[in-house]
Amino acid sequence: MMNDEGERLQKVLAALGWGSRRICEDLIADERVTVNGEVAVLGRRVDTLVDVIAVDGVPIGARPDLVYYLLNKPRGVISTAHDPQGRPTVVDMVPQSPRVFPVGRLDADTEGLLLITNDGDLTHFLTHPSKGVEKEYLVQLRGNPRLTEGQLRKLRDGVELEDGPTAPAKVSQRSDTTLLITIHEGRNRQVRRMCEAVGHEVERLVRTRIGPITDPKLRPGTWRELSLAERKALIEAMSVAARR
Repeated sequence: MMNDEGERLQKVLAALGWGSRRICEDLIADERVTVNGEVAVLGRRVDTLVDVIAVDGVPIGARPDLVYYLLNKPRGVISTAHDPQGRPTVVDMVPQSPRVFPVGRLDADTEGLLLITNDGDLTHFLTHPSKGVEKEYLVQLRGNPRLTEGQLRKLRDGVELEDGPTAPAKVSQRSDTTLLITIHEGRNRQVRRMCEAVGHEVERLVRTRIGPITDPKLRPGTWRELSLAERKALIEAMSVAARR
């Protein structure tokens, strides 16, 4: 039975940045939208407080209490909600209400972009090993160790680590001491271990992109909210990653 309460689904989609009402109606008509796991139909009404709305299988976070922060994590800050040792955490650097959590982790010595949210569905999708979007890192190697073509090829094709081989990666040599590495997995200290596997130690590691999200103007230690356009682009990237 059609729910006659709540807001029309196309209106909710439009408010979340998915385009005009007409475009959102086309999304529904093309059966790309689900509500609570069921394919939506035109005229469907939803309660954003309880209904889970997804586009192309990815929940879009329609609840009005959800927040999405982009933090440029500085070195020495821990990527957890609480640290028993009393060290500063990423959650300390953003508003304390509502309660939020980091999406994945950057180790204490790694800098760069980190998403922080109270959207559990988004967190699950972004951290799932088989559905991860691309993460790009700027890597500064210790000393002056320009990699050989063979070493670069190993990184690109996948290297053997103690927890199994890595998936193919995008790797380019930016200078004698810096690399740009893009991966879609999320293993612990993965980029550092990949470099160690080909004989090089990482001096500095900075995450510069999460899927389509980047912001070279965001200073270390500062944060901002994701725009609706960025949230939409991230959901679209997750949808592509889920189909890999």
